[in-house]
Amino acid sequence: MLFILYSHPYIIDFQYGDYIPLIYKIITPILFYVNREVGDVIIYDKLWDVMKEKGVSTYYLREKCGIDSKTVRRLRANDNMETKTLNKLCVALDCRLEEIAEYIPDES
Repeated sequence: MLFILYSHPYIIDFQYGDYIPLIYKIITPILFYVNREVGDVIIYDKLWDVMKEKGVSTYYLREKCGIDSKTVRRLRANDNMETKTLNKLCVALDCRLEEIAEYIPDES
């Protein structure tokens, strides 16, 4: 299956599954910037390092821990999370909350 993303003046061809790097490199920074404008935020950048260190994939989180793909996308975008989701992450990764999340206060 071939998808074509049209953007003026460039056309980018990509195969099914190649959208994850696109989301991570283009959409996530935009969402972070939008979230950053509203004041204090909690970011989950440390989560991806802990997952890599412990050999846990997003597939494992989805299939074995009950965290759906929309929640994974929201984590990448540093969006609001429910405490029960954060609890599931800490249990799955055998870690403390401060190892996967960081509070960034508003600098204004």
